[in-house]
Amino acid sequence: MVNADTINTFSSIYSVSRETTNDLIKYEKILIKDNKKLNLVGKSTIKEIWNRHFLDSAQAIDLINKNDKIIVDLGSGAGFPGIVLAIIGKDRRESFKVMLIEKSPKKTKFLKKIVSELNLNVEVVNKNIFAEETKFNNDVFIARAFKPLHVIFELIHSKAKNWKKIIIFQGKTGKENIIEASKSWDIKYKQRASITSGDSMILEISELRKK
Repeated sequence: MVNADTINTFSSIYSVSRETTNDLIKYEKILIKDNKKLNLVGKSTIKEIWNRHFLDSAQAIDLINKNDKIIVDLGSGAGFPGIVLAIIGKDRRESFKVMLIEKSPKKTKFLKKIVSELNLNVEVVNKNIFAEETKFNNDVFIARAFKPLHVIFELIHSKAKNWKKIIIFQGKTGKENIIEASKSWDIKYKQRASITSGDSMILEISELRKK
């Protein structure tokens, strides 16, 4: 469970209110309980939820601006990063809405429980995003621990239009992934180092065209 030092670290970085801290603590408690039967996060990270999942997810809030209306979290799973962004957005009185896309009915039920418990501006959609009929017309897409980079690019290219940006969390192989993807795609992007891992990065993609 979370300790005072971890809470203080998170709060000092994101300047969240006590109410928001309490929301995150509630989220953590439900996650730990439900993880036993749903396998929402890896066992190796269950004792480091605040650093490995909350703090890591929260980084993307700096890439969302006041003109972004809908944030689509692809393959949300346990709610990272979408739920964390919605919690911080509520704290900052931001107007954006988060849409969580999850194909597992059990995980969808878990996500809906969190959204209801914390009264978040979030829509949970139980859908296989690779299904042929799925189409999107939204502002921002975000993905963390979802699919390989080239799969995400193909997904956005074939199913989304009028998007503003794609935010993708990348691990140790992030640089190699973007170099490999550049062989097939013209990509305009910015990258920033992760604050939770020196080997990781976050990509902010503003243009994506197939070569």
